[in-house]
Amino acid sequence: MRSLEGKVAVVTGAGTGIGRETAMALGRKGCRLAVCDIDTEALEALQRELESAGVEVSTHRVDVSSREEMEAFAANVVDMHGSAQILINNAGVTVYATFEEHSIEDLEWILGVNVWGILHGCKFFLPHLKAAGEGHIVNLSSVFGIIAPPLQTSYVASKFAVRGFSESLRAELAEYNVGVTSVHPGAIKTNIIQNARLVTDTHADLRHSTQRLFDRLGTTPDVVAARVVKAIEYNSPRVLITREARVADALKRLMPATTDGIVARVFKRVTPKSS
Repeated sequence: MRSLEGKVAVVTGAGTGIGRETAMALGRKGCRLAVCDIDTEALEALQRELESAGVEVSTHRVDVSSREEMEAFAANVVDMHGSAQILINNAGVTVYATFEEHSIEDLEWILGVNVWGILHGCKFFLPHLKAAGEGHIVNLSSVFGIIAPPLQTSYVASKFAVRGFSESLRAELAEYNVGVTSVHPGAIKTNIIQNARLVTDTHADLRHSTQRLFDRLGTTPDVVAARVVKAIEYNSPRVLITREARVADALKRLMPATTDGIVARVFKRVTPKSS
């Protein structure tokens, strides 16, 4: 999809971070936008900025884990904009805990947003992308869809699921002129760690220290957004963003039997100890 001018692009989790910057980048490319988030104040701020730049945009308060809300969202987008050609499944959350500390409710929450959110988006928007004659889906996975560090078991499970689903879906849709990209960012300067759900207070200091590490060393969300736009334009199957994502991918390819042990040791060394 070399030209994005006039295309209708849908972005979930667009209120902040990668979603917000991706919406802005697509707007600069001439896309008409339908953006959703659960944070209405963030959506209103994004809408003001986009409209001030002359971008056509509609905002929607949507919980992506809800089948009913996502089905209604897709219908509303087509009613308001006439079609949809681009879908960015960006919304994501995490839980900071060992697997043993997770409750079933924690697992349902993270898988609901990170996995079911993407499945809902693809299920309800795909017919419209196919009807448009061309389309592209971008699913946000993570470097943790390549490697599996401790204290992120549910997040890792969700992001590996996104990666596998995206690769299979891309193969299915190749004949319909609908591309699929799996995006794997490393450390990005967003609030996902700071907003992570804590199961116990034990990991509060650890979460805060990790967020500071991301803020100091992480890549800015606009870099991710630029790579997402390029992936749509060139129909890239997978995008590795940041050095750590590229290193993780290389380790998994070259030393698959030993990478997990290396990752565990590295994370033990670089992650600040909890009090």
